[in-house]
Amino acid sequence: MKLNFNIEYRTVYGEQLVLNIDENGKMVQYRMDTADGLHWTCHINKQRLAKGTVLNYFYSVDWDGNEQRQEWQTEAHRLEINVEKANNYNIYDRWISMPEDAYLYSSAFTDCVNRREAQTLKSSAYSKTVRLKVRAPQLRAGETLAVIGGCESLGLWDFAKAVKMTEHNFNEWTVDVDAAPFFDQKVDLKFIVLNDNWEVAPVWETCENRTLEVPGMLAGEVVVYELDQAFFPFANRRLAGTLVPVFSLRSEGSFGVGDFGDLKMMIDYVSSTGQRALQVLPINDSTVTHTWTDSYPYSCISIFALHPQYVDLRQLPALKDAKEAKRFAKLQKELNALSQIDYEAVNNSKTEYLKLLFAQEGKAMMQTDAYKAFFAENQEWLVPYAKYCHLRDTNGTADFSKWPDHNQWNEADRKSLTNSRSKAFKDVEFYYFVQYILNTQMQAAHEYACRKNIVLKGDIPIGVNRHGCDVWMEPKYFNLNSQAGAPPDDFSVDGQNWGFPTYNWEAMIADDCQWWVRRFRNMQKFFDAYRIDHVLGFFRIWDIPIESVHGLLGQFSPSLGMSREEIESYGLHFQEYHFTHPFIAEWMLDRMFDNDTKERVKKEFLDHSHDDIFNLKPEFDTQRKIEAHFAGQTSKEAITVRDGLYALVSNVLFLRDKKNPELFHPRITAQLSFVYEALWDSDKEPFNRLYNDYFYRRNNQFWYREAAKKLPKLVQATRMLVCAEDLGMVPDCVPWIMDEQKILSLEIQSMPKDPKVKFGYLSRNPYRSVSTISTHDMSTLRQWWDEDYSRSQEYFNNMLHQQGPAPHPMPGWVARDIVAEHLSCPSMLCVISIQDWMAIDEGLRLTDANAERINIPANPKHYWRYRMHVTLEDLMKNEDFCNQVRQLVNNNGRQ
Repeated sequence: MKLNFNIEYRTVYGEQLVLNIDENGKMVQYRMDTADGLHWTCHINKQRLAKGTVLNYFYSVDWDGNEQRQEWQTEAHRLEINVEKANNYNIYDRWISMPEDAYLYSSAFTDCVNRREAQTLKSSAYSKTVRLKVRAPQLRAGETLAVIGGCESLGLWDFAKAVKMTEHNFNEWTVDVDAAPFFDQKVDLKFIVLNDNWEVAPVWETCENRTLEVPGMLAGEVVVYELDQAFFPFANRRLAGTLVPVFSLRSEGSFGVGDFGDLKMMIDYVSSTGQRALQVLPINDSTVTHTWTDSYPYSCISIFALHPQYVDLRQLPALKDAKEAKRFAKLQKELNALSQIDYEAVNNSKTEYLKLLFAQEGKAMMQTDAYKAFFAENQEWLVPYAKYCHLRDTNGTADFSKWPDHNQWNEADRKSLTNSRSKAFKDVEFYYFVQYILNTQMQAAHEYACRKNIVLKGDIPIGVNRHGCDVWMEPKYFNLNSQAGAPPDDFSVDGQNWGFPTYNWEAMIADDCQWWVRRFRNMQKFFDAYRIDHVLGFFRIWDIPIESVHGLLGQFSPSLGMSREEIESYGLHFQEYHFTHPFIAEWMLDRMFDNDTKERVKKEFLDHSHDDIFNLKPEFDTQRKIEAHFAGQTSKEAITVRDGLYALVSNVLFLRDKKNPELFHPRITAQLSFVYEALWDSDKEPFNRLYNDYFYRRNNQFWYREAAKKLPKLVQATRMLVCAEDLGMVPDCVPWIMDEQKILSLEIQSMPKDPKVKFGYLSRNPYRSVSTISTHDMSTLRQWWDEDYSRSQEYFNNMLHQQGPAPHPMPGWVARDIVAEHLSCPSMLCVISIQDWMAIDEGLRLTDANAERINIPANPKHYWRYRMHVTLEDLMKNEDFCNQVRQLVNNNGRQ
């Protein structure tokens, strides 16, 4: 069998094109030949290439033995060896770059929205064969590609004789035709779309006729032509969806918290209202203390393990102990009747139930083929996770640095932990059992969504808990002497300190970001789209010192610090000590505290330096020391003093670079500080120029290169649709790389990215974006409307084009108009939170709008306990509301 690969690709001197073929799971490379740097060929003899073999391959460019670039990996080339008696394949390929419509190749479209049954190219027996391959990603469910042309093999332009093609790869269609009518002649052809409903007329591709010139062929020869993409006059798909955390779902049978069974019911609701997407918050295990503080879903202890609270007990065998079964049935009704989640009661009860069930069913369940397959596929992460959970619960703390032993995962323990006869295995098998149930239920929900043509969209948190299993297992990937957060914004004037360790990107990049690739590939078992939480963290993270409580003393990492000489080149005399140490003067204390409190602060917490200048005492010179001193004190005076001391610690103009003490960074929002106020006007002007250059220009190219090392690998690790949360202090380089990688942006009208407008113009949203009204970190639509009357009045008059005073509280018709405006925008996805959807119906929504808030970012200890006040059964029975939603979706062209 001879395989002759041909491709046109313009190279420069020194570049080498390489053909990479997947041969039985091993990638084999073949160097190609060229005479002119444009036309490349490779001739391969395969003596034992069985009929039915499928070759997957791609092209790459090398320079001096190092790969410079490669084709788009999401959709590699495919060649079936299935023509009877063929002995020579001549393949004419095209270089595949990531297309503008790459989203149509995501599983969100191929497996959900445009879901079509998988097909296999049938074998043919022509003496001489022409194989046509073409990509047509616009085709929707129920449609088939066909080819029609000016020879007998192509139907002689007769629709009834058009040759149907086979979708042998996602969005790539192929067909074998008899080459005899083509012999040594030019043939005109065109691609058309046929609908399963024959009453729908065929749709022609938009280009002129294609002309195919087939050279003379010998018997047994197959010529494979990979043609330009076929385009059809179809409008871009625009989809509507709902955002709701899984824990917020409520059904008649759930156990005080939403579960994976409720998720299936929510999928039914979304489908019945004409929507196509359902977005949820992270579902990973976040159990650290077994208290309500673990309710924070963005602080996971494992990037693989699912949270036990989401298990649907209804899908499990019933407890045989009648007394226990009766007790749990009573408990289920009590917890499910609560207006909010009782995190501790729910999780303690579910854990107790699962332990009883494990004693009853565990041994038999773990002998099944399904369990064994799950364990074999997931044991790399599952075994360390189970050991971590056992040690956390045995030692009474998740802080592994305080454990008497096993302070880090030891790979040598794996053997005993997988031996069912060992004591070590007995200690952890319960955690295996629970994760098996959770994975089975969540995968079933995902498959159910795909069958319903619904896109399940997950969430990738930017950080992990510093006391979690991931850090315990692979500490080399984390900087435990730092805290990740966000600079000051509309959510928090002091910035946000999430407490997560920052990533050691040097170590991660050194092994090709495999930690992230494994994370994303595990996630694709459950979702077909995902939101990258705080995508800015892949460019640079807000790196806060471990001794800080607030985020004001953070610096972007990595970033290009400034030398003394650079700072002074702006005309600012750099006083290193005074600018990098807290500046505390008597007049500042007068403005911060009343007289009695000021005297107490001076006496207890400050040392006099000179004149009216003070220093913090060594025992109070960091925010963590101050926090520890005031721990447990809740009086108004104690909080006033504590927060005032926090502010004094932050009262600096510059911060030293964490890696190089000879470099400096201007402190974020320094213009609002007392130390800035104390500057001469002649120093403020150069500082402002320096500040703007540093934060908005200096690092753009540097951060672009940093993100380019990471994001392409992650985007192409799976076929999920990639969406990003790109809010906050967004550098200019962020949209550059998001556009290159075809990542969907997040557009929120009340937080416009154009600094020249107060509200975003929805008509200007890019197609490749997600439009929403509010997120889990924001006030709901109804809350926002009543928070600032002047702002809502301006919105009412200028954006809704209504006259007169804005009505308060928000009536349903205003909410409906706002939802309709968002649904009409060009964004590919318009995802509305369940609270904002219900705002359109005054008879359905909660009376108290404040009870619908999910999170308050300024409060790091917020209790995440919001739950829908209506059951999913009642929601779907509410025909009036469902019809309103369905009408809004359909009237605005979302399908």
